[in-house]
Amino acid sequence: MRLTSLAAGILTLAIGAYPVASTIASRAAAAPRRAFAAAQEEAPPGPMGTTRDDVPPQADQDQTQRQLPESSQPLQVATTVVNVFATVRDHHNEIVTDLTKDDFKIYEDGVEQKVSYFSKEVNLPITLALLMDTSYSMHNTLVAEQDAASRFVREVLRKKDEALVMTFDTDINLLADFSEDPSVLDRAIRRATINVDASGIGGTGGTIPSQGGGTDLYDAVYLACNDELAHEAGRKAIVLLTDAEDTGSKVSLGQAVEAAQRSDSVIHVILIIDPRETEGYGPGVAMRMTSDTGGRVINVRHGNDLEKAFDEISTELRSQYVLGYYPLNPKHDGTFRRIKVDVHRPDMKILARKGYYAPGS
Repeated sequence: MRLTSLAAGILTLAIGAYPVASTIASRAAAAPRRAFAAAQEEAPPGPMGTTRDDVPPQADQDQTQRQLPESSQPLQVATTVVNVFATVRDHHNEIVTDLTKDDFKIYEDGVEQKVSYFSKEVNLPITLALLMDTSYSMHNTLVAEQDAASRFVREVLRKKDEALVMTFDTDINLLADFSEDPSVLDRAIRRATINVDASGIGGTGGTIPSQGGGTDLYDAVYLACNDELAHEAGRKAIVLLTDAEDTGSKVSLGQAVEAAQRSDSVIHVILIIDPRETEGYGPGVAMRMTSDTGGRVINVRHGNDLEKAFDEISTELRSQYVLGYYPLNPKHDGTFRRIKVDVHRPDMKILARKGYYAPGS
């Protein structure tokens, strides 16, 4: 199992500079495991069926020829397709599965974009990071968390899906790197222990030095996105089991959310607390993470509710429309571009990411 280090990035952030994304040696030497287009072609039809106008291109490799009106010379411009995964619910909170391309409109920074492809494939491979809070506040629910998470990876993950298991308290511990094998993931989940460094239980030791902090939630999200999910293609999601209180991270909430946005990862939070509004922690943090990345918060009051929460997240992941467009703004300026998805039906609730970071120059 690979040792993943966040220490350099955390120190850089601590003095006010956003770090360049780190490179993991085992992935730097190899191409991404799957490309979006290849996944589209190989995935079998799901229960929603499949309709496609164009096969989605690979976002990081596509190039097109554009002709400037005032010049007879073609200009080679590297363009990046923006992929948007959207879940739509009606006023009864039921998932809507019969929408077509014509029902959607996408706007970037207020400017309508042309939807270049549309798909209702629900079997596109998912790359998932399961992050479990093992701070002391979770000691009454850890066994229920393990049971529900184990069932989730055994019954929900399908062929070509991959997941990793990470725990966080005063350290961030990688118990299982990306694997398609449910038994590997299950064993990692069962090794999760309250507030214990993983090096003593067969995992990767803490990547952030403990200095008497507390719950390093933001650091865990940053690490999962920046060092793990950023190197993956296709649908990417984080499932967080936590009370969403951070007491020791080196990075801020905003930096953790930005890392998720830069890696195109959706965050879902299973919030294991008695819901109440607190300034800076708990429900407010969970809502910020999910709303800014296109995920959702599911409140869990008792351990028995955990399986239902995982089932809801599974439904979300398997009931997404896939929309893609080429931005009309061609600048590679590294800025954040805001996305809005509309559906031409009344009383629809749309779950989709709020934006993305344009490529740098």
